[in-house]
Amino acid sequence: MNKPYDYLIVGAGLYGAVFAHEALQRGKRCLVLEKRDHIGGNIYTEALEGIQVHRYGAHIFHTNDRRIWNYVNQFASFNRFTNSPLANYRGEIYNLPFNMNTFHQMWGVTTPEEAASVIEKQRAEAGIGEPRNLEEQAISLVGTDIYEKLIRGYTQKQWGRPCTQLPPFIIRRLPVRFTYDNNYFNARYQGIPEEGYTALIAALLEGIECRLGTDYLAGREHWDALADKVLYTGAIDAFYDFCFGPLQYRSLRFETEILDKANFQGNAVVNYTDAETPYTRIIEHKHFAFGTQEKTVITREYSVEWQPGGEPFYPINDESNSALYARYREKAEQEEKILFGGRLAEYRYYDMDAVVAAALRLAEQEFTS
Repeated sequence: MNKPYDYLIVGAGLYGAVFAHEALQRGKRCLVLEKRDHIGGNIYTEALEGIQVHRYGAHIFHTNDRRIWNYVNQFASFNRFTNSPLANYRGEIYNLPFNMNTFHQMWGVTTPEEAASVIEKQRAEAGIGEPRNLEEQAISLVGTDIYEKLIRGYTQKQWGRPCTQLPPFIIRRLPVRFTYDNNYFNARYQGIPEEGYTALIAALLEGIECRLGTDYLAGREHWDALADKVLYTGAIDAFYDFCFGPLQYRSLRFETEILDKANFQGNAVVNYTDAETPYTRIIEHKHFAFGTQEKTVITREYSVEWQPGGEPFYPINDESNSALYARYREKAEQEEKILFGGRLAEYRYYDMDAVVAAALRLAEQEFTS
């Protein structure tokens, strides 16, 4: 007897929503299950005081791929927001990413040659050859002063470990520019959906049955019986009941507050880079949309150690966890009717444009084979 659905899609985040939309376009019957009480995964936004609040941290869509930009613009109108965060070190304000504005604020230099000379001098004084950890990698890129003020405290709060215990690759792609350019991503296309990311996901899922507050893993046999294939976007170790042990993550805790003032910090994102401030950053959501509301909404973001049952955010892709994931991946590759995709199923950090591209690739493989 034919099953009622062609695809069961576990997770109503960006990856699952893109795949579901592409499946529907090809006449496939889809059912989407979502454990949370809302669609959108970690890019979920909700309106407070007329402001679209990023419930799970700041998300700015950016890409150099015109095809991906055109794709998402089918489902939402994007504004012109450019990510230009600030760093607050004990009341001193610096521009991010590290650029000539940062170097001038730090050292008073005004030319790229002067800035490069300071960095090279500090790098030589540190006596670093091939960087063996994040601290040495950071100093080799931007020198000791910037590392001490703007990297060390923030990074140790973010990862819950000393920088000397973190691998150098985490910071190897750190943006460093010898121009007066505060655009963090420097991407060709950049912005935020004017009506929020939830509206974008809702448009992708239009016409598709979606059941919220539904834990697929708690009733897997029942749900699997309803569809020919399953796309699973949850944590891969949970799918296999942690048979090889749990993968490690860093998690986040958020404190959101409505303030009876029009402007709190004058910027969408301010990182607090000293070790003493308990939170890593404050997000003021109205500035993502150039808001003029009489009130404002801020979120303090705390990095915390992940515990089983908590919300996993950032995979810890060190040697032991990568080896553990490889065992789960090998097991997943033996599945005939289960597909895996997304940051949790693939145990990797994903920018949003890469999520869209990966979901489109999977759809192309599925529907052209």
